[in-house]
Amino acid sequence: MTSKITRGVSLYSFQEELFLGKMQIDDCIEFAASIGAHGIEVLPEQNMPTFPHITDAQVGEWHEMLARHGAHFTCYDMFLDTKLRKDSIMSDDEQVESITRDLKLCHRLGIRNMRVLIFVRPDILEKCVPVAERYDVHMGVEVHAPWYLDHAWILRTIEVADRLKTRHLGILPDMGIFMKHYPPAFRARFERQGARPEVTQFIVDNHEQKIMSEYTIYEVAVKMGGNKAEIAMAETLRHAPYANPKRIGDFAPYFRHIQAKFYEMTPDCTDPSLAYGDVIPELVKAGWEGTLSSEYEGNRWIQDVEVVDSRQQVRRQHVMFERLIAQAQAEAAA
Repeated sequence: MTSKITRGVSLYSFQEELFLGKMQIDDCIEFAASIGAHGIEVLPEQNMPTFPHITDAQVGEWHEMLARHGAHFTCYDMFLDTKLRKDSIMSDDEQVESITRDLKLCHRLGIRNMRVLIFVRPDILEKCVPVAERYDVHMGVEVHAPWYLDHAWILRTIEVADRLKTRHLGILPDMGIFMKHYPPAFRARFERQGARPEVTQFIVDNHEQKIMSEYTIYEVAVKMGGNKAEIAMAETLRHAPYANPKRIGDFAPYFRHIQAKFYEMTPDCTDPSLAYGDVIPELVKAGWEGTLSSEYEGNRWIQDVEVVDSRQQVRRQHVMFERLIAQAQAEAAA
């Protein structure tokens, strides 16, 4: 049995090195391809300096660069600047116009998946469906923590897609919704900022038990007399959900791309926090076809004490992917 899951990388994973000038876009693509992650997720606002004004020559340069490394585009990450003006929020028509601009550029770049920010209203996206269908681009609303697959806001988008019977609107899961264990990198950072170990252990234990975040925040802030770092750590629990991996199959028809969020990988190539070992078997079982696109966001948790090595982290995640996909395939074939 051959898995339909392919591997890729979001250029967002290399934000540290790109910002510091230690890597260029070409370096990122070359590295991704070298570890078998041939799918490239791009953030035009971050990765294309002249955005939104992209010439045909620039499009050609991107494709030449991808081809040189045996890579290809998988996803376009859009943004919607609803607060571009200080005095007023973007009107509905302006939002549709902005999304239409992105759909057209996505098409010009030859990309068929567009990640849509979670706050974009379903009724706005409904107005964009005819354009998405014309340009053959799937608009996937990012299911990002603290939202989850069954959240009412996400279900509204799915209801629109079902009513319109369209294959060009759906969702795009961010794996941060599967935080099974509290990230050690988070805890260590807060302890460096002054959080007491006994308090951080209390927070970790509560997360392990999946106690409602507001209860933990109250305990830490009021009953334990938490300091600034301790309260901040407790508040991260609001964005640390553990969605049920077994629901993946129910939602698989609605997504074609996954943002494979992660914060840290151990030297033995395991993720100490996110439940990839539970999620990937469900993807294989569902026969899901699409790309697991690495999205490394651990840089901000360690950059105060060590040099960030995004390449090492991404490489380790893909070693894990290969192992988990192979195991899931074998189990499905048995």
